[in-house]
Amino acid sequence: MTKISMKPVLLAAGLLFSAGSGFAQDNLVNALSNNHSTDSKNSFTFTPVINAEATSVKNQQSSGTCWSYSTNSFLESEMIRAGKKPVDLADIFTARNVYVEKGINYVRMHGALTLGDGGACHDVINMFALYGAMPQSAYDGRNYGTAANKSDDMNKLTKAILDKAVNAPSGKFDPTWKTKYISTIDSCLGAVPEKFTFEGKEYTPKTFAKEVVGINPADYVELSSFTTAPYYTKTVLMVPDNWSYDQVYNVEMDDITKVIDNALKKGYTVAWATDVSEKGFSWKNGVAFVPEKDFEDMSKEERATMFNGPKPEKEITVEMRQAAFDNYQTTDDHGMQITGIAKDQNGKEYYIVKNSWGVTNDYKGYLYVSKNFVKYKTTAFLLNKKGLPSDIRKKLSL
Repeated sequence: MTKISMKPVLLAAGLLFSAGSGFAQDNLVNALSNNHSTDSKNSFTFTPVINAEATSVKNQQSSGTCWSYSTNSFLESEMIRAGKKPVDLADIFTARNVYVEKGINYVRMHGALTLGDGGACHDVINMFALYGAMPQSAYDGRNYGTAANKSDDMNKLTKAILDKAVNAPSGKFDPTWKTKYISTIDSCLGAVPEKFTFEGKEYTPKTFAKEVVGINPADYVELSSFTTAPYYTKTVLMVPDNWSYDQVYNVEMDDITKVIDNALKKGYTVAWATDVSEKGFSWKNGVAFVPEKDFEDMSKEERATMFNGPKPEKEITVEMRQAAFDNYQTTDDHGMQITGIAKDQNGKEYYIVKNSWGVTNDYKGYLYVSKNFVKYKTTAFLLNKKGLPSDIRKKLSL
């Protein structure tokens, strides 16, 4: 039976691409505003089983760079796990570097590449390796003078520069396009300082990454699960915002939760890319699950009480997962961080998930997401390879 969701509306409006612009991000949040029940928090009792430490919840506001917020939050937890004092990392510094590299690839690919704010978990690791890192206090990305990060105006300006380069007549290619492009980004977000002071010491982005954050980019792996490639090999992550054509390790569907469970039990958190434009996802109530009954088959009362306490779920099959990805029912539209496991009053396990939409929901910025939802709607996830179960590490030759 055809599933009713908000996806056709968002697709028709050109909005469904990893919340790839501020406009799309705002519309994604607004489209979820009716997904809630009136007595949800009083109907659930969640008891933490594993709860890894994480930094404070951020608010990306109108920025479409959830992937940067979630994976930088993941890196902050990695600092905690390693016994370091965590730093509020500059999410827009990472995004700024992706804008630069994405624009370069856009021209190389003759314009056949998705632009906008969208990205992936691996982008944060790749940009860390290439550019380093900065604290939020040294780079907030708000050179244009607004209180919140926005990028739509910048994206219009930069796309015009890129398209002029791509569409230049033969023999008329502008060799200065890259300089113009980067200077426009920096005029909107702020130029990156060569050096900055943090806690009384001077750093460059590279030395800050090495001496303060202290992670090794080679320690991190990204995984997903598709039937379109052999299991336990690498395959290109086929989502529009994979502008760098990075590959992920392809594992079996049940390995998704097996890996995440193992990582959490060992004290590692997980950067998670997923689809949240679902009737079973409630930001307001902080609960996500896969209802056993299709939304269009529910009564008015069933719809109104969807998030009032535990409900039966569909069992997810490999075929269901792949079909949803292939027919756009699963899209890569949001990134968050998985920080723990909790049980409801019936003993069912959920993942504790940290979002970057502020603290206005029932659980002050966190959600409880069922394992079936994660199996069904995960597009990719990234973790420290030491968090992998030994048998899967062996299969992946890691």
